[in-house]
Amino acid sequence: MESLQWPQGLKRTKPREQVYDVLAAADRPLDVREIYSRLEGQGLALSTVYRVLTAFEEHQMVTKTTIMGEDTALYALRRHDHAHYAICMGCHKQVQLPRCPLQPVELEMDGFSITNHRLELYGYCRDCKKRHRQDD
Repeated sequence: MESLQWPQGLKRTKPREQVYDVLAAADRPLDVREIYSRLEGQGLALSTVYRVLTAFEEHQMVTKTTIMGEDTALYALRRHDHAHYAICMGCHKQVQLPRCPLQPVELEMDGFSITNHRLELYGYCRDCKKRHRQDD
């Protein structure tokens, strides 16, 4: 298991560790069905995965990103080396941005202390743009 601090007040259970391990091994944010399919054969119900993710969210262990205009949510462990993604609205492909575009910006303004941020970019990947042009 990755060396992320397990939060105080959140009991360490086998289902929580299983979901955590899937998220720790992922190279991109995953939706609930992807997490569930990676746990196939381990005896977890889909409802358990939802409950675990809710607990992780409440204890700020994960970042939840809701895809604009849809009911799909993506989950990723909250790490110190945060990442931002461009998300395709056609196929939900995610491309990690090479760097945080907000770092060069002076964020400490008017006495406001920034503790965290989230940046989501939406658009269409190359394949979806090609498919869309072919459909016209």
